[in-house]
Amino acid sequence: MRGIRFGSILIAFYLAVSSATFAGDDSAVRFGCAVRDENGFLVHTIQSPFQLGSTKIRVLLPNRIDAKNKYRILFVLPVESRDSNRYGNGLIEVKKANLHNKYGLICVAPTFSHLPWYADHPTDKTKRQETYFLKVVVPFIERTYPALGKPEGRLLVGFSKSGWGAFSLLLRHPDVFGRAAAWDAPLMKDEPNRFGMKPIFGTQENFNRYRLTSLLKRRVDLLKKTNRLVLTGYGNFRNHHRQFHKLMKQLDLKYTYRDGPKREHRWNSGWLKETVDLLVTSLPSPSPCVDHRIFRSEK
Repeated sequence: MRGIRFGSILIAFYLAVSSATFAGDDSAVRFGCAVRDENGFLVHTIQSPFQLGSTKIRVLLPNRIDAKNKYRILFVLPVESRDSNRYGNGLIEVKKANLHNKYGLICVAPTFSHLPWYADHPTDKTKRQETYFLKVVVPFIERTYPALGKPEGRLLVGFSKSGWGAFSLLLRHPDVFGRAAAWDAPLMKDEPNRFGMKPIFGTQENFNRYRLTSLLKRRVDLLKKTNRLVLTGYGNFRNHHRQFHKLMKQLDLKYTYRDGPKREHRWNSGWLKETVDLLVTSLPSPSPCVDHRIFRSEK
């Protein structure tokens, strides 16, 4: 009964809490009070100098919350700007699969004012996506909810652009995030010339700071010791995954990999549950790569 009672009190409190302000790197960041939406998510509206206009942070809590516990956070990273859902809704898929209850996760889906590539533009301060995520989203969640504020308590999952983002955030900040999972992402891109990259990265020089193949090589010592990356399945980017897998294998890293099955390039095509299962569940293996490949011929 303690867990049920505390969970109800916690949710009621954040539905009623007034807006708050705290000092960010450049100026104040404002958080509106939580509002429950039609999906049952708690929605916080944010005003930040790092984004253009207002953005949102949606939160899905486990049904049972124990006052004594701290819970891991699963950041469900979007592939579209603002509230667009052309490719589905990751947080809805988490709820459908009951992953928040199965693993006791605080599941968080932020929005971004521009197409999210999880990078900071070199000159436009309203496109500081990496800074917004690190300095606003993560601290806010850990101040507001009973979150485990340690790397092992911060998990990242995404596909396409947000799969790239999950890997770049972990590889650039391994002291902040514990594990990251990517599904069907253009991981081998070596210049910002497609998929809406140019307006976010700005220049080749800035893109090179986020280039995944370079970051991977920079983190060899760390990734030889611990399994931090999960790479699963494909829809449009099988060649990128195979090449990235080949590079990780050449570098003798520890990681989890699956080649398939092929699925539609959407949140709701069936890949998310398996990917989160692999992300949350540690898979010990004597070999450097926990390799669960499923080879299927292209049709």
